[in-house]
Amino acid sequence: MRKRIIGHKQETLASSEQGWLNVEGLAEVEITSEDATHPIESALLPGETSGWRAAEAGAQTIRLLFNNPQRLQRIWMNFVEPETARTQEYVLRWSPDSGQSFREIVRQQWNFSPPSTTNEMEDHRVELPAVTMLELRIIPDISGGNAVATLAQLRLA
Repeated sequence: MRKRIIGHKQETLASSEQGWLNVEGLAEVEITSEDATHPIESALLPGETSGWRAAEAGAQTIRLLFNNPQRLQRIWMNFVEPETARTQEYVLRWSPDSGQSFREIVRQQWNFSPPSTTNEMEDHRVELPAVTMLELRIIPDISGGNAVATLAQLRLA
């Protein structure tokens, strides 16, 4: 019998070799708020490390409005919370008609429990033919606490 042992391959970072879209050149961004020291560019642009942080507690929305419809096959997100134990929910949805209608991609909850569970990486394989708007809504603490939404990275392919 021939056999082979294969290791579990765990993707930990979104590398530049993945063919990620240049969001800066393809879209305008709308956000409900941002901390001046952690602007949205810090989550969307390669090479940035500080990530985005809301300026206030509560639900937050990040929208990418594409200049031209985009075909998306992958949406990769990384959330980091090193301090506050909380249950976060996010909803990712897209629009083919500039926000006249939306289609939900995923709605998910995650428990952050520092110091052991501080990182949530999501890699959604999708087949979206003509995205004009992509919306990420983050509820940082579903219990209504004072947690502030953060997003370390968002990459699209």
